[in-house]
Amino acid sequence: MPELPEVAALADFLDARLSGTTVAKIRVVSFAVLKTADPPISALEGLTVTGVRRHGKFVDVEAGGLHLVFHLARAGWVRVTDAPTGALLKRGGGHIAVRLSFTGGAGALDLDLTEAGTKKSLAVYLVRDAAEVPGIAALGPDPFAPGFDADALAGILAASSQQVKGVLRSQSVIAGIGNAYSDEILHAARLSPFAISSSLDRDAVERLYAAIHEVLGTAVAEARGKPPAALKDAKRSHLRVHGRAGEKCPVCGDTVREVSFADSALQYCPGCQTKGKILADRRTSRFLK
Repeated sequence: MPELPEVAALADFLDARLSGTTVAKIRVVSFAVLKTADPPISALEGLTVTGVRRHGKFVDVEAGGLHLVFHLARAGWVRVTDAPTGALLKRGGGHIAVRLSFTGGAGALDLDLTEAGTKKSLAVYLVRDAAEVPGIAALGPDPFAPGFDADALAGILAASSQQVKGVLRSQSVIAGIGNAYSDEILHAARLSPFAISSSLDRDAVERLYAAIHEVLGTAVAEARGKPPAALKDAKRSHLRVHGRAGEKCPVCGDTVREVSFADSALQYCPGCQTKGKILADRRTSRFLK
């Protein structure tokens, strides 16, 4: 799933490519991805794109006072094709859910919203105000917002009895962080993913705040300027623990471990994060003795 750094890079890339172009045609292959009906998706046709921005993990394409907002979820992605052929799209014939064709600017191009796999979660909205999208209206503070400082994070953590991993992933608490970067942030902060948020002392809060900015800031810098096709590999290349169960931790040399859940998994380093102890599975959420 793309998270804040990849979505920021996508928004910047699309802003550079789409601003000033005109929406020539929209073809919806999977109507299940459309989450709004008023205004109709066809209302975008003929409008000029004025900008693209990010809200958490949502991308917002503004054109003529309307906002085409999409969330890529776990298996969604973006594909941009220059000098498109105009080939027909068939329902059920591939991964393309929506195709938007643009003219003007540097020339014609197609923007495909795609989704692989059988679990479909890609969501597309057309609204008059981005805040009409429920997921955007419910977002917590952005990690790079001016008001998000160590004191703000301390207040968020003090008010929660959740495990810190869950707090970092909750979009209504902090916007933009998902499964991968929460693993990376907790590793950098030397904190157990099972630590209770309200139990963290000031030193732990300061380490976590620094790690949020260090990990996300580095990832944003790595992703900036890359086309969509290069972003997934760029993300994987700098992950230290996420997706690396069984490998050696690059910091301490211990073996990266994994805890599996029903539809996801987390990775962590016992040496860096849990004083060498191995975390139990989801049924106990305790340390194994």
